[in-house]
Amino acid sequence: MNSPSTIVPVTRRSFLTTTSVATVGALSASRFAFAQASDTLKIALVGCGGRGSGAAAQALSVPGTKLVAMADAFPDRLKGALNGLKEAKGAQVDVPADHQFVGFDGYKKAISLADVVILATPPGFRPMQFEEAVRQGKHVFAEKPVATDAPGVRQFLAAAEEAKKKNLKVGVGLQRHHEPGYIETVKRIQDGAIGDISALRVYWNDAGVWVNPRKPDQTEMDYQMRNWYYFVWLCGDHITEQHIHNLDVANWVKDAHPVKARGMGGRQVLTDKRYGQIFDHHMVEFTYADGSICFSQCRHQPGCWTEVNEHAIGTKGISNVGGSMIRPTSGEAWRYRSEKRVDPYQQEHDDLFAAIRNNTPYNEAFNGAHSTMTSILGRMATYSGKDVTWDEGINSKLSYFPDQLSWDAKMKALPDADGNYAIAVPGVSKAW
Repeated sequence: MNSPSTIVPVTRRSFLTTTSVATVGALSASRFAFAQASDTLKIALVGCGGRGSGAAAQALSVPGTKLVAMADAFPDRLKGALNGLKEAKGAQVDVPADHQFVGFDGYKKAISLADVVILATPPGFRPMQFEEAVRQGKHVFAEKPVATDAPGVRQFLAAAEEAKKKNLKVGVGLQRHHEPGYIETVKRIQDGAIGDISALRVYWNDAGVWVNPRKPDQTEMDYQMRNWYYFVWLCGDHITEQHIHNLDVANWVKDAHPVKARGMGGRQVLTDKRYGQIFDHHMVEFTYADGSICFSQCRHQPGCWTEVNEHAIGTKGISNVGGSMIRPTSGEAWRYRSEKRVDPYQQEHDDLFAAIRNNTPYNEAFNGAHSTMTSILGRMATYSGKDVTWDEGINSKLSYFPDQLSWDAKMKALPDADGNYAIAVPGVSKAW
């Protein structure tokens, strides 16, 4: 098999060809290798938090689907999701007690009961769970990002190759690829509407997210998993968990991933110990093979200007990609308009299930892995304060994942006597 740095992903052009035409309206009654339109596709939900519940509800909005198994580390999360989904979807939710699995290994049993698996645990668990689903021969919808460090990306890519060999269908929760405005705008840019791309600007700047306070009886594992957003092994830092969307669009526009990153970041505003070990801001310059630069910003700082968007600058014009607008230096401006609103979160499930029904090529795993690695490369640059090449990054052996999974496991990130966690120091910390 090729080394991870030379694996060639499905290109965004071919990706668009296979995904934008596959819609729920294309469900066929003919028999294929996987399922008839009249067959019920059994779904397992692994990871029962808010995003998992949302993804399950969207999958169940596709005709001919049923939720038959659930798994989560925490029984309260599983029960809450099950009750909410039963209320929303009724008889489509049929998960008896012996199909409800709690703990670190429950995902294996849940996967065994399904045709399609939704992976929506904290991202650090994604590589091993995706690997298991592929081993068992299941179709997969995996939320983004697909890993939190380079060893995890390599594990995910290896499983993606196996999924391809087995003709398994894989969706990844980078839903902009299923939004008509984005699809048409990127197509026009790639067809030359603004000339050659010289630079991009991408942002995920907002105030931050939730925090769960520490309880007196919690083990360190329990506390970190309840606050997964603030620990690198679980979340990857917000440059990976959130900003991946914008970096994915940059890669999509360029039809490539960057070859180098340099940047700066730190923890200036959200400095309390409850924010774990992540930075509150990152700013990265990503360089692509043709010399073009993507200027990347992401921030969790209340009271500041906010933007979540992507912009492309070309030799013949500019594009507000997220706004579906193109302004050439000569000629009329263009903006995508449609009377029909498409929910991309729903559409990504419609497209995946249509591919399963019709047995059409569908594998977003390579794109998801390379966009995830792009975000990790940015984190490596900001944590270290050094230039990092793609090959250095993806071949890194630095793993943040615990050596074992148990409620009393010794964690790699531990608080000091005052409850504070060590934060990366640019110029000092090893980051790859």
